[in-house]
Amino acid sequence: MTHAAATELAAATNENLANISNVLIYSAMAVYTLAFFAYIAEWLLGSRSKVGRTAAALTEKTQVAKPAVTVKKAGGTAVLERPKVVVRTAAGERDVPDGPGAHGGDEQGDLYGRIAVSLTVLAFAIAAGGVLTRALSVQRAPWGNMYEFNITFSTVAVGVYLAFLALRKNIRWLGLPLITTVLLDLGVAVTILYTASDQLVPALHSYWLYIHVSTAILCGAVFYVGAVGTILYLFKDSYENKLATGGRPGRFATSVLERLPASASLDKFSYRVNAAVFPLWTFTIIAGAIWAGDAWGRYWGWDPKETWSFITWVAYACYLHARATAGWKGRKAAYIALIAFACWLFNYYGVNLFVNGLHSYAGV
Repeated sequence: MTHAAATELAAATNENLANISNVLIYSAMAVYTLAFFAYIAEWLLGSRSKVGRTAAALTEKTQVAKPAVTVKKAGGTAVLERPKVVVRTAAGERDVPDGPGAHGGDEQGDLYGRIAVSLTVLAFAIAAGGVLTRALSVQRAPWGNMYEFNITFSTVAVGVYLAFLALRKNIRWLGLPLITTVLLDLGVAVTILYTASDQLVPALHSYWLYIHVSTAILCGAVFYVGAVGTILYLFKDSYENKLATGGRPGRFATSVLERLPASASLDKFSYRVNAAVFPLWTFTIIAGAIWAGDAWGRYWGWDPKETWSFITWVAYACYLHARATAGWKGRKAAYIALIAFACWLFNYYGVNLFVNGLHSYAGV
């Protein structure tokens, strides 16, 4: 076989692999859509009567066992005193049990939830195949442009979720928001960010691509999981505050929020996730600086991507510090966590799409 014929055959093979990758990504989106409806069915068909019983148990647990009316004798005068409701076991903490989960404690709801997880596993495997065949089609790591980064990021995010489930962490409540955003992410990737298979720009030809970009993707996926937990914490905390002050939340809020873990549990989950991945984000920035030294002859030049990576690092460092400061725990720290994740999102989308720099590899 001549060199020209071999080159032509290789090009045809790579094109076929790229087409297979596209088919797999679209197939994964179809299965994710089925999982999305299964997660919705889990929430909608879960027993609301069970949720009501959970709410009653919650109220019962947070009240002090006192008579309905206490009579005090003060100089011969009877003083009526309302029973006090104790909602905190210690400063900043409520004695509130975790909810039953998205299924509401109902067997039918739990069945739909398990179906949703099974579909998520299948879609994850198909999407991972799509990422792999994309890599084979270009014979490199599939992170050379925003399309490739997106399909890899969404796959890793789902992988993080499934890893938590495999570790028997009760986070199936994360399934619906996760799959919703994964579908949006993949939709943007295939409609707006899609780029045909091509070779890397010269600066990216380095083994640091595998080290730096892979850790950046993993950090982003874990930061995303932490951000979802933080948002749900804010909703659940407002709900518990309303109950504690005698308010009556709406039926929809009650049906949804009573199934979630207690705000303290959500807050702890988000903090542990962000704290665990923060050292890896630090390593990501250091690895990027070393790679910049090899590629451009300087370790740090305040390129927009470098600047926003550092801003994101500072924001998460502020969040972790706030968690250790008594006056900034709870909602204040949660707001900082969301600001930090917003910085990461801007570094991911905004810098690549709207800001020119040495890291402009969006390909769109």
